[in-house]
Amino acid sequence: MSARIGLIANPAAGKDIRRLIAHGTSMDNQAKIAMLRRILVGLQAMGPINVLAMPDASHLIQRALEGIGGVKPQVDYVDMAVTNLPTDSTKAAQAMREADCACILVLGGDGTARIVSQADVPLLPISTGTNNVLPVTTEGTLAGMAAGAMALGLIDANRVCYRHKWLEIRDNDTYVDRALVDVAVIRGQFIGAKAVWDTSRLVQVIATRANPMSTGISAIAGMCCPVAVSEPHGVALTIGPDSSKSASHHIRAVIAPGLVESVGIQAHRSIAPDESVAIVDERPLVIALDGEREIVLNAPSRATVTLHDDGPCIIDLEAAVHQMVSRHLFTV
Repeated sequence: MSARIGLIANPAAGKDIRRLIAHGTSMDNQAKIAMLRRILVGLQAMGPINVLAMPDASHLIQRALEGIGGVKPQVDYVDMAVTNLPTDSTKAAQAMREADCACILVLGGDGTARIVSQADVPLLPISTGTNNVLPVTTEGTLAGMAAGAMALGLIDANRVCYRHKWLEIRDNDTYVDRALVDVAVIRGQFIGAKAVWDTSRLVQVIATRANPMSTGISAIAGMCCPVAVSEPHGVALTIGPDSSKSASHHIRAVIAPGLVESVGIQAHRSIAPDESVAIVDERPLVIALDGEREIVLNAPSRATVTLHDDGPCIIDLEAAVHQMVSRHLFTV
């Protein structure tokens, strides 16, 4: 029995400005190639797997294949122009859905996972970004084996996958975009390098999950009102300047590796599935999705963020590996 999986490696992940303004560790191409090589070896160990991969200007997957001895998995590439823009991942993921890929292995950060998730194919996100909440840090060989086992039907997808919550952004009742982890509302209209590291202009935070062990915008919520990924609700915070007397309390949060910011919390509350939060009326504003500034709101409008519980299907790697053990898939 053969099967097909998708493989997307974001060459830009792990290289953003937070290496300059904080102390983020760089994930260079050689490290990504080594990770891809281990993933491909893990896939091949499970059986005949056909890989449909996203091409990129750095030829990461081709270079990973060159270093593998013996039998290699069959790798085909999505027929698409490479632009080095986020739309590459969007196009590749859609092609993988149309090709009936059983799942997509994604190497990147929260932003990459957000983009790829729109294809609605089960994802196994592997961390190569900076402030990663959704992608997991793991050994690539195990990730490849787990994805291969799922694609081959050797494990029960219903028992190792879960639906991730998501946030829908609408402006004047028109759909704009979505986030999987958090939405940050920031005063001004500057997008620039996209990454968010300055909390002095932060106005609101809406998050699907909030773990104090995380890094980034969702960590602000995690420090005052943690929300687990398995819980149905989310959280909304109103933020004030650190010096603001209107803040009910202040918290210290790790916004980026080695960057601790003091944030004034004016209010926070839980939000239920299908509940909407109104974005403040002042303009201009920038909306950051999963840690990256993406949307500018200039004209007066009614903008909202709504929590949903029927988001992308995420493979729980630990659950998958444990089921592989219980089904004796590591026994030879």
